[in-house]
Amino acid sequence: SIGPTNKTASMSPRVEDPMYRAATFDDFRKAYHEQITALVKGGVDLLLIETIFDTLNAKAAIYAAREVALETGIDTPLMLSVTITDRAGRTLSGQTLEAFVASVSHAKPLSIGLNCSFGAADLKPYVKELGRIAPFYISAYPNAGLPNQLGEYDETPEKMALQIREFMDEGLVNIIGGCCGTTPDHIARYVAMAESAPPHQKAEPPAYLQLSGLEMLEVSPLINFMNIGERCNVAGSRRFLRLIQQKKYEEALDIARRQVEDGAQAIDINMDEGLLEGAEEMTRFLNLLASDPDVSRVPVMIDSSKWEVLEAGLKCAQGKSIVNSISLKNGEKEFLHEALLAQRYGAAVVVMAFDETGQADTFERRTEICSRAYRLLTTHGFDPKDIIFDPNVLAIATGIEEHRNYGVDYIRTVRWIKKNLPHAKVSGGVSNLSFSFRGNESVREMMHSVFLYHAIAAGLDMGIVNPGQSVIYEDIPVDVRELMEDVVLNRREDATERLMEYAEKIKGDKSDNGGAAKMEEWRQLPLEERLSHALVKGIGDYMEVDLAEALETYPRAVDIIDKPLMDGMNRVGDLFGSGKMFLPQVVKAARTMKKAVA
Repeated sequence: SIGPTNKTASMSPRVEDPMYRAATFDDFRKAYHEQITALVKGGVDLLLIETIFDTLNAKAAIYAAREVALETGIDTPLMLSVTITDRAGRTLSGQTLEAFVASVSHAKPLSIGLNCSFGAADLKPYVKELGRIAPFYISAYPNAGLPNQLGEYDETPEKMALQIREFMDEGLVNIIGGCCGTTPDHIARYVAMAESAPPHQKAEPPAYLQLSGLEMLEVSPLINFMNIGERCNVAGSRRFLRLIQQKKYEEALDIARRQVEDGAQAIDINMDEGLLEGAEEMTRFLNLLASDPDVSRVPVMIDSSKWEVLEAGLKCAQGKSIVNSISLKNGEKEFLHEALLAQRYGAAVVVMAFDETGQADTFERRTEICSRAYRLLTTHGFDPKDIIFDPNVLAIATGIEEHRNYGVDYIRTVRWIKKNLPHAKVSGGVSNLSFSFRGNESVREMMHSVFLYHAIAAGLDMGIVNPGQSVIYEDIPVDVRELMEDVVLNRREDATERLMEYAEKIKGDKSDNGGAAKMEEWRQLPLEERLSHALVKGIGDYMEVDLAEALETYPRAVDIIDKPLMDGMNRVGDLFGSGKMFLPQVVKAARTMKKAVA
C-alpha cells in the first residue's frame, strides 16, 4: 500500500500565497521512489496507490513506480484508488472522476477504484460511474458508514454485506474490500458472496483523445474544433510579457480567465523570452492557475522550445496536459527520449514538422516528417491518440513566391494526416498565417476565419487562436471573402497584390467589418431579424430595447422565446455544425440568449 501524505502538490497551504507548495512533484517522487523500491525488493505482487485526494501526488507515485520498474527490471502491476470528498463526486484537489481517469490512464493500471469517502450505499453511484468510463478492472473498499460523534463507525458486517451484495449483483466491481471501520468479519462476509458473483466487464477504451484540467475534455467530432487560447504567451502578447516581467501574476491570470470565459477549451502557456527564467516562471504561473477553478477546469498546453521548461510545467499539472512541442530537429534519440518522458508524465504531445534538415514548408516534406515521427512513436508504445501534429502554419501573402502555397499545402497535409495516420490529431498556430498583416486586425481576423473554415473541413482538430475573435465566415462580404480565399487557396497570380490593396484601403477604417456603419445598418432590420442577428453576433447592448418592442408585438413572453430568439439560436447551431462558427462565438451567443430570457 502506498497511502496518502498530509501534503499536496496541487494546492498551497498558505491562503495568502497560492503559488507556494509545501512539497513539490520531485519531493513526492523521491519519497515514493524509496518506498516503492523497498516494496518491490521485498517481493510484493501488487502496488496499490490509494486514498488519492490529489492527482498530482498520484502522478508522482506513478512516475516513481515506472522509474523503479526500469531500474529493477520488475514491472509490478499498479492498482489506483481515489477518494472523493463530497457528493459532487470530486477529489479534494477539485477533479471530477472523468478528469481523474483521463489524468492517470497512462499508468495502464490493473485496476482503478474508490475507497474511503463514504459508506457503501453512498459510494455506490460513484463506483457505477467509474465503471462506465474506466477501461480497467474496478475496485471498491468503502468505509463502514460515516463516523459518529466519537469518530467510530457503526455499520455492522451484516448491514454492509447487504449493501455490498448490490455491488456484486449489478456487476459493478472486480475487487471488493473495506476501509475505515471495517473488520475481518466484514471481509469474511464479502468473500462468501464473491464466489458466485458476476465480475464487472471492463469499459471500452476511449475512442478519442482525452485531456483534463479539473474537468475532462474529449477531442471528438462532437466539439467540431478545439480552441486553444493564445494570449498567455510572452512571445505573442506584449501585455502578458509585461505583466510577467513585473511579477503581476494575478493580472496575468486575468488574461487566462478571460480566454476561458470567451470559449477557450484549453490555455496555451509560453514563457520563452530571453530575460525570463522560463522554468521558474512556468512553475509560478501554473501553480497560481491551479488556485482558480474557473481557469484550471480546462487543460493546459505547456508551450516551450526548451525541454527543461516543458518538464517544469508537467510537474505542476495534475490533469492531462499537452506538451507543445517536440520534434526530430536533434535526431531520433532525443525525440523519443522527450516523447516517452512526456508519456510518463501523462501528457499528449504536439509534434512539429521539423527534422534534422529544418522546418517543413512543402506538402511532401510535411507528410514525410509526420509519417516518420508517427512510425517512431507508435513502434515505441506511444498511444496514437496522444499524438498531435503541427504541420507548420506559415505566413502567406508576403510577396515571396515560395510562400504562396503555404496555406494550400498545410490544408492538404491536414487531410493526408487524417487519412494516413490513424487516431492522430492536427493542430496549428493560426495567427502565424497572417503575420504579414500585423497591425490590421480586421484583415487578420477575416483571413483566420477563411483559413479555419477550409482547414477544419479537411480535418483540423484544434488550433491556437484568439477565442475573442468575432468574425464569422458567412458574414464576410462575398467579394472580400473571395479576396481572402484567393490568397489562402492560392487561386490567382495576383491574389497577394489584390489583398494588399484592400488592406491599405480599409486600414484604420473602423466602419469596415462590423464597425459603426455596419452596426447602424443591422439596426434598421425588422424586429425579428434584429433579435436573431443580435444572438448570432452575441450583441447584448440593444436587447432590452428590442425585447420591450417585442412585448408589444407578441401576446406572451414565451412566444418571443419560441420564435425570434429560437430562430436565432437555430441559426447559431446551423453555422456551428457547418464549420462557419466556432465555440467562442457560440458561447457569446449563449450569453446573449441568457441575458434575453433572464
